[in-house]
Amino acid sequence: MPLSEYPLRLAVIIGSVRKDRFGPTVATWLMTRVEGRDGLETDVIDLADLQLPADLGGGGDTAGFLKRIDRADAFIVVTPEYNHGYPGGLKTAIDTGRDEWKAKPVAFVSYGGTAGGLRSVEQLRPVFAELQAVTVRSAVSLHWADSLFDERGRMLDPERPESAVDTMLRQLEWWGHVLRAGRGRGDCPG
Repeated sequence: MPLSEYPLRLAVIIGSVRKDRFGPTVATWLMTRVEGRDGLETDVIDLADLQLPADLGGGGDTAGFLKRIDRADAFIVVTPEYNHGYPGGLKTAIDTGRDEWKAKPVAFVSYGGTAGGLRSVEQLRPVFAELQAVTVRSAVSLHWADSLFDERGRMLDPERPESAVDTMLRQLEWWGHVLRAGRGRGDCPG
């Protein structure tokens, strides 16, 4: 069976580890869009559930986390914007691996206030480029995210954000299949 006929293994990474964070609400909403698509097998990785040592020397949940990253064909990073940047715990998680990210696509769903997390996304793009991962052009940005959901975590006006998710997922799936085929040849330089 050609690789393109196997489900694309998608890891959704919740990047905030703060107490009372909003990331799980955004990720739950995102998963309603992702789980309805054929050809995707998902793994939600909540960094708050993992112990990843900041010294990058291994230990804690490092080995299990790296296996999950290595197994994935594509990623969606759900990230807030903290002080015009991305969370430190997310940077630690990214830096925990190297080759596990290589030649795989990364998409972003960001959230925050005025900028909707876009500054964190723009800072993450060169980080992933250094790991030879490919970031997709379209991202989903939720401005004033806490006002977009009701008390049960349902999106109040889902039409625009869901359209953005669909565009992002089409790009991610295309890159996911192309890069998986390339990795299968084993000729990725670097």
